[in-house]
Amino acid sequence: MHRSVTGSSYARLVAGPETLHVRRGLDVPLAEITWRATTPGGPGGQHANRTLSRVEVQFDVAASAALGPRQRARLLQRLGPVVRASASESRSQARNRQLALERLAAKLGEGLRDEPARRPTRPTKSSQVRRVEEKRRRSQTKRARRRPGEDD
Repeated sequence: MHRSVTGSSYARLVAGPETLHVRRGLDVPLAEITWRATTPGGPGGQHANRTLSRVEVQFDVAASAALGPRQRARLLQRLGPVVRASASESRSQARNRQLALERLAAKLGEGLRDEPARRPTRPTKSSQVRRVEEKRRRSQTKRARRRPGEDD
């Protein structure tokens, strides 16, 4: 029943049937992902009270053999030693498991995403001139609103 849970068919072809495709260059074996099923919370009557349809998946970042040293360090820093995702929207345990795995892959992908370095910029000369002109106009407007005083 194990199968790859991804958004694109290309990813399913690249990743094997026993892996979770996170991003290019990272496929997590399903054997490294633990999952557990519980009863969903809230109202629902007999079906919700008896079925184990809520699914929680858990991935141990620190103990994973699928991650490289840089990937592991980045995930540990951003997400911590254990990453969890859960789903309880569907009445089907299989569908909730698929949703939880997709959410886990999205969390891992977001945790591994590179943030581009910010390059500081300077305001242009014309923007500086516009700013000063606007300040001068605003100052004149406020000065015109004042009550006439001794200096006028």
